[in-house]
Amino acid sequence: VQLQASGGGLVQTGGSLRLSCSASERAFSVYTMAWFRTAPGKEREFVAAMRWSTDTFYSDSVKGRFTISRDDAKNTVYLQMSSLKPEDTAVYSCAAARIPTLYPRQTTEYNYWGQGTLVTVSS
Repeated sequence: VQLQASGGGLVQTGGSLRLSCSASERAFSVYTMAWFRTAPGKEREFVAAMRWSTDTFYSDSVKGRFTISRDDAKNTVYLQMSSLKPEDTAVYSCAAARIPTLYPRQTTEYNYWGQGTLVTVSS
């Protein structure tokens, strides 16, 4: 499975961006999909995940500001980011797991990773 992330860019504090991640696999709907981010000088951290089309998970730092969604017909998962803060600046990567994961916040649950897309939030 190949994952292609896009949609990053430069935005001011309080602004919004929508990231997209397209998967090459037609069985996309059975995957757990997630977004992780890596800020400068920090380790990769969990942002959001969607298991099937109903179960969503968010980190505390983005809950209420970010929304994960998916369009199985397009094999695409989205991350709508609102009320962005400078601390949201990071490279955002999408990930896919072949099974409905029990621990969607853990990087080890995911089999496939896309390249990152850079989000920069200016103060």
